[in-house]
Amino acid sequence: MLTRLGCVLALIVAVSTAFAQTYPQRVVRVVVAYPPGGSIDVVARLVDQRLAATLGHQFIVDNRAGAAGNIGTDYVAKAVADGYTLLMGSAASISSAPAVYVKLPYDPQRDLAPIVQVANQPNVLTAHPSVPARTLKEFIAIARANPGKFNYGSSGIGASQHMTAELFSMLTGVKIEHIPYKGGTPAMTDLISGQIDFMFTPAPNAIAFVRSGKIRGIAVTSLRRSSALPELPTMDESGLKGFELLGWIGLLGPAGTPREIVERLNTEVNRMLAGDIRSKLTELGLDAVGGTPEQFGAFIRQDIAKYAKIVKTAGIPPQ
Repeated sequence: MLTRLGCVLALIVAVSTAFAQTYPQRVVRVVVAYPPGGSIDVVARLVDQRLAATLGHQFIVDNRAGAAGNIGTDYVAKAVADGYTLLMGSAASISSAPAVYVKLPYDPQRDLAPIVQVANQPNVLTAHPSVPARTLKEFIAIARANPGKFNYGSSGIGASQHMTAELFSMLTGVKIEHIPYKGGTPAMTDLISGQIDFMFTPAPNAIAFVRSGKIRGIAVTSLRRSSALPELPTMDESGLKGFELLGWIGLLGPAGTPREIVERLNTEVNRMLAGDIRSKLTELGLDAVGGTPEQFGAFIRQDIAKYAKIVKTAGIPPQ
């Protein structure tokens, strides 16, 4: 009996291993729940290129923008769990959405399978050059002197840019007006043109425009300075002690995605994060992460709790 059971278990292991080794056998679609050009889109394309080269089949980005990332995330949550529809996800639609949206059509923890956390993404407090502030202290003073007159953009309600601004407002007492967009790229366009006054811009989107002078960088939201913009101080060292709120980018699949596929993708992405892609992410202003699916899942649970606290304390009305 034990011998027969052992043979069955060995057969299952062999089949599972063979299944993982033959994946993928056709094109894999990686959904980005935002328009092209944003940091999540850039990272997805970078990772897709490496996976295609390593696994021998094309990985394509499928941009499905709208509702602060909820449309694309919901699409993946309801997709067939066969490893051929994945999500390059972010904090907006996974960590903060449960606290912001009353009728969210998916449950991030129930309906999605964490595969690997790719990177952390600090935001940069950026302002249009017409705003007469060069330091965080000056910016806070001007905003306090003009309550409700300053507006800022984000890639949507619940996005890390939105949550960071709400935390900033909560800690400083400044009154600012939120203008949500359907993605970071259109928000950046309006910041450059002066249609909005400032934004907590994801570091990858901010670097070129800060360097060219089209927008002004004031401070970063991580506890350590960005290697891509080392001249900018952190919010913490600029006076808001302990201020830290990071966006993140990670690969997920629908719940029920075969464990063998999850592990293979996790292994391949961790391998690339240990290689040259790490330096490319650094150039973009991102911090490579990696780790196991379980570590990513634990991080998501903690992040959901963190954003729920911000939403409750800030009194953000449910959507």
